[in-house]
Amino acid sequence: MLPVWDRHSETGFRSIGVLIRVGRKHGSMERVSRLLADSVILIGSAGFVYCHKVYTGYRPDVDPPPRKAEGRFNRRAGVNGMTRTIRLATRGSDLALRQAQRVADALGSRRRDVELVEVETTGDAVRDELIHRLGKTGAFVRSLDEKVLDGEVDAAVHSMKDMPTEFPSELVVAGVPERAAAADVLVTPEGVGLSGLSDGATVGTSSLRRKAQLLAERPDLTVEPLRGNVDTRVEKLLAPTLRAERDERIAAESRDDDEDGPTYDRSPEEWRAGLAAIERRALDREPETAFDAIVLAEAGLERIELLDDVAYSRLPKPFVPAPGQGALAVTARDGETAATIQSALDHPRTRVETTVERTILGTLGGGCVAPVGIYAVVQGEYVQATVRVLSQDGTEEIEASRELPAESHPDAARRFAEDLAGEGAAELIAEARREP
Repeated sequence: MLPVWDRHSETGFRSIGVLIRVGRKHGSMERVSRLLADSVILIGSAGFVYCHKVYTGYRPDVDPPPRKAEGRFNRRAGVNGMTRTIRLATRGSDLALRQAQRVADALGSRRRDVELVEVETTGDAVRDELIHRLGKTGAFVRSLDEKVLDGEVDAAVHSMKDMPTEFPSELVVAGVPERAAAADVLVTPEGVGLSGLSDGATVGTSSLRRKAQLLAERPDLTVEPLRGNVDTRVEKLLAPTLRAERDERIAAESRDDDEDGPTYDRSPEEWRAGLAAIERRALDREPETAFDAIVLAEAGLERIELLDDVAYSRLPKPFVPAPGQGALAVTARDGETAATIQSALDHPRTRVETTVERTILGTLGGGCVAPVGIYAVVQGEYVQATVRVLSQDGTEEIEASRELPAESHPDAARRFAEDLAGEGAAELIAEARREP
């Protein structure tokens, strides 16, 4: 089996690179060399070298190593080792397609042809429901993975923060690319920060975690649900301000010279032509709720190239992002395709960090049904993990940070979560599950 997360507990793997860094730091390269010599396997004919045993969660008594591809006919593969097109399932949003294209480009660098297959998920189809009501977790994931299980596609590309901590045992997380920024950002028409919002300002988000942390910092805020793709959410924010300015420019153009009022150098048409594309789309949108600000993932804005077109600021500490935020995960059946994906995509540091985050989440039993923020960062031989569990109204919380040994990060993450559960985190999550 590939050194990916354990199918049930999602334990991670210990990368060779981290081991070597630890050895160099402590002058113990001789010991590290012995460990590596005792702990590597060659995966099939590709010759990928990975660390296993205590570093990987690999279980030789349960999970056999990947087998070499056999020279049998496959309806898309041909015969006797000929390469075939890898079909990747993806959601159809602009962000999802861009993320999938990044995966496709990485595989293309290994001389593999890739076809993207758009799939509508439960989360996409039920647009008027909040995320935490869409079957608890996996609303944007299950439909894609079912295509893999049915053999219609070879792999599926997910935003890792959308993935449930438990998924079909027939699948592995074959690839975890390098993570983008994990932070949440506050987007406003004028670019003000959280402290600059007026009393009672309306902030848009459908995330329980974001809502609870906003209210913990600013109890006066009104937090309203906000659904849609990233660009749609930005359009909903900008629409009222832009339409008001357009109406004022039209009024100014028809105003007599002797009448008081603002004047403009450009006509309404010239002004509109100078707007960014997303601003022009927002101008054509009928406003629903007048938001003063919205909260989005910085990674999403970066991936659809909107960071230069909106005014935003990172939410300050103590805001903690969702586990896996900013990271992607590619699921597949174990075997040759999974090995190809891993060799082309896998980023050891990101896999370790997200393994810690998702192990903690899985142990706590949070998911999308509770306000839980988890963030982990590899720092030398340790993984610094920060966890924040809140009540839905932000009035109660359990927050803690801990340095976890990188060599045993999955078990250490699990123990950390168990300690938090005993300190009150389990009660807050249980309460969140009971609330409508």
